[in-house]
Amino acid sequence: MKEKEIPKETSAVLLTGKEKRRLFKQGALAVMPLCVAVIPWGLLAGSFAIDAGLDVFQSVAMSAIVFAGAAQLVATGLLKAGIGIVTILLTTFFITSRHLLYSITMRNVISPLPLRWRLGLGFLLTDELFALCGNQSPQRFQPWYALGAGLWFYISWNIATLAGIFAGKFIPNLDSLGLDFAIAATFIAIVVPSIQRWPVLITVLIALVMSVLMAVLNIEGGLMIASLTAILGGYMSERLMGNKSIHSEVTEKQQEEK
Repeated sequence: MKEKEIPKETSAVLLTGKEKRRLFKQGALAVMPLCVAVIPWGLLAGSFAIDAGLDVFQSVAMSAIVFAGAAQLVATGLLKAGIGIVTILLTTFFITSRHLLYSITMRNVISPLPLRWRLGLGFLLTDELFALCGNQSPQRFQPWYALGAGLWFYISWNIATLAGIFAGKFIPNLDSLGLDFAIAATFIAIVVPSIQRWPVLITVLIALVMSVLMAVLNIEGGLMIASLTAILGGYMSERLMGNKSIHSEVTEKQQEEK
């Protein structure tokens, strides 16, 4: 007789307090390198908010409520330029629309959970949390692990932006120190470990080449063109080649050589 599977919504509750704390700590430790990498980004976001004319309370509230680095940087830049609220909302909507794809990908592991878990993990779902938990199977996914990673990253982000807020008040021209490289470095750290299959590798290479080409040619909207081209290239490569693993083919070649 087949053993009855324990529903995910009850398995999270059945864990002992010790097991919950262990999983929470494991998640916090796993996200720690990304927390360190995002510190310059947080400093920049906090200082930009002050430079855009927001006071300390408004700047802190933006990081605590919005919790989206790229959206915060763009929104504060538009505020500084005097752009209208509708344009700001639309722009930030398109920038953060990738989180819709994240949520769709993780729906099978998040949807069985109680409402409080769905709301909490939904709010904490960032690029960093998706990098850690996005490819986990329903059997492997642990809500307390995801909560530890997401909550610790949230705390680290807010501490970094708070430091940037006060630094922006006392250190002039903070944006000239090259801290914006942290944005690229963070996404590189997120993307590189996920390159396990050929369609993903092809997508990354197309995005890299096209973004550099668009920047050299100074084409307006080049980043969007590069993104759409990379998506199309990845989709076509998956249709033609299948979702083949890079490592499995390397292992097969090594076995053939032996």
